Amino acid sequence: MKPTRQLQQLGQSIWLDNITRGLLDGGTLAGYIGDLSVTGLTSNPTIFEQAIGKTGFYDAAIRRKSGEGKSGEPLFFELALDDLTRAADLFRPVFDATDGIDGWVSLEVSPLLANDAPATIASAARLHALARRPNLFIKIPGTPDGLTAIEESIFAGVPINVTLLFSTAHYVAAAEAYLRGLERRLAAGRDARVDSVASLFISRWDVAVKDQVPEPLRNRLGIAVAMQSYRAYREMLASPRWKKLAAAGARPQRLLFASTGTKDPAASETLYIDALAAPGTINTMPEKTLLAFADRGAVPGALPADGGDAEAVLAACRRAGVDDAALAQRLQQEGADAFSKSWRSLLQQIAGKTRELARAGT
Repeated sequence: MKPTRQLQQLGQSIWLDNITRGLLDGGTLAGYIGDLSVTGLTSNPTIFEQAIGKTGFYDAAIRRKSGEGKSGEPLFFELALDDLTRAADLFRPVFDATDGIDGWVSLEVSPLLANDAPATIASAARLHALARRPNLFIKIPGTPDGLTAIEESIFAGVPINVTLLFSTAHYVAAAEAYLRGLERRLAAGRDARVDSVASLFISRWDVAVKDQVPEPLRNRLGIAVAMQSYRAYREMLASPRWKKLAAAGARPQRLLFASTGTKDPAASETLYIDALAAPGTINTMPEKTLLAFADRGAVPGALPADGGDAEAVLAACRRAGVDDAALAQRLQQEGADAFSKSWRSLLQQIAGKTRELARAGT
């Protein structure tokens, strides 16, 4: 049995952290669904920057849409929705068979709105309406303003993927925003079911401290943070507050492990997949990591619900001088800045391609 199938049987969903028109046109994504147990997909501005800027798959659509007078963000969102609605349709049988637990794709609001809650709320509602697909999440960062937008969007009935979470405290804040949105829906007499996932970024922790911690702690901090957050997730699901919502028909905001591609060339390509097999969660994998795990990954057993040795590893990192609370805030800000940079580059690439295609007359 393939490791991907073993992981699925353990109870963890495998999503692909990538989207390109080539994956769709060539049948590769359909193959991953059928052969590698992939049951969902995530995207972000950097992924689209690479897909649009470094391939010719989008040239015809850019030429056509620019000819219709479209440019900038509206043109990009049309390109992204063309891809993501096709992907959502590929995943629709999974979505239906699992009653909406799996089969999702994700589209991010403009990263430039990270500190503008009202604009984020409006954008999330607009993009979800444009997609016209029940299995499309809108991604909102778990920044302070993002948390306000998450609560309001959940209250409005928009499915949300909370992105850029780096710590247990970040995860808990996102879960609280989700719970508040659901509780407000119940108080208003609305349906309690609005789906959501909370995306915890893993590998960037280890990149950040690789020159600070001793060798025995190399590539262990991200896993420790994930294990600690998994314990908080399980505790939330066991809480009376959640049980009241569940009794009214609410569904858990699933914990999603993101940024799980190994950055250290000396470490296993499947480091974060092998270590984070947690029932009831999601691991969204870069394509290279997915293929490596399918070929030679291992599922040694389920992640301990009590967090295992997470606290011991975190304590050892603190003794080595790591301020994990401050680092989490730094990583979140750097992540937001990186997505904003990719966003600006993406819009510049689209504008440049528009000019080049117009000059070429193709």
